[in-house]
Amino acid sequence: MRKALIRSTGAYVPEWSVPNSYFNELLNEDVDTWLQENLSIKNRHWCNPAESTADLAEAAAWDALRKADLRPEKLDLIIIATDTPEFISPSTASVIQDRLRAKNAGTFDLNTACAGFVTALDVAAKYITADDRYNNVLVVGAYAMSKHLNKQDKKTVTLFADGAGAVLLSAEENTNRGFLASELRTEGQYNSWMGVYAGGTNQPITEQVIQAKDHQLKFVHRFPKELNPEVWTDMIRSLCERIDVSPAQVAQYFITQLNINSIQETMEVFDLPMTKAHTIMQNNGYTGSACIPMALDDAINKGKLKEGDLIFLIGSGGGLAFAATAFRY
Repeated sequence: MRKALIRSTGAYVPEWSVPNSYFNELLNEDVDTWLQENLSIKNRHWCNPAESTADLAEAAAWDALRKADLRPEKLDLIIIATDTPEFISPSTASVIQDRLRAKNAGTFDLNTACAGFVTALDVAAKYITADDRYNNVLVVGAYAMSKHLNKQDKKTVTLFADGAGAVLLSAEENTNRGFLASELRTEGQYNSWMGVYAGGTNQPITEQVIQAKDHQLKFVHRFPKELNPEVWTDMIRSLCERIDVSPAQVAQYFITQLNINSIQETMEVFDLPMTKAHTIMQNNGYTGSACIPMALDDAINKGKLKEGDLIFLIGSGGGLAFAATAFRY
């Protein structure tokens, strides 16, 4: 039986480092204390004016390819998970295929906002298990939300950051490792609560739109704080039942990293230590669809995972979309 294995990971953040003190001056108030005490965020990285989503995705992709010692022409498929694409059309994945010179790879973008990477990982794994044409699939979560921020909106400007994370999945026969199970959910009634609402066909860019800043990220309504922990908890239980394990048998949980308290609450439900929920938000802010692969890459680089470890990846994002997947590393 063919399985999709995590062969390598990669990550990249822009050079421009933006500490909390930047916002103290920008907003003329102390936001540093609140950010550290409530979200644990101390720093984040933003693109410079000449950088874009494709630059971040390309750098993370090369990192993963180097670690796997795989030439780009060996890629069969490239999936870019992003809701900050290089263009409305064509796909960011086509840009990356060209830059990598991955001449044999098909491409597409996938947008389920910040749940996008886990959703794309699920899709990639199923391509590999279902079709022997696909042996090496590159999945990249890329995020350049700084390009869509209103610098005077303290509800968004202090949280969102830029970066990219990549995972190379490869096919392997007769192994106990690799992809095990997944689950996708959506609470679509929240689709109008947070997002970038102008620039598409519903609301094309006009001078009036720009003046109202509708082309930038907006929190329209406050989400119920219990929503993420409740859904994450339920998805963890569901995955555990399907693969016949207990939550304690999971070596690491990689969860969307916007609110550290939501992650802590989820771990407490199962009486698990926070050491099992590796985070990078302290120094990277919230990197949306990139945060989970970036955290996975960081954990691997720090020796927190060994071969055979069970990992859960759980993403949630605007829409509201949720995705969870289980892999044996």
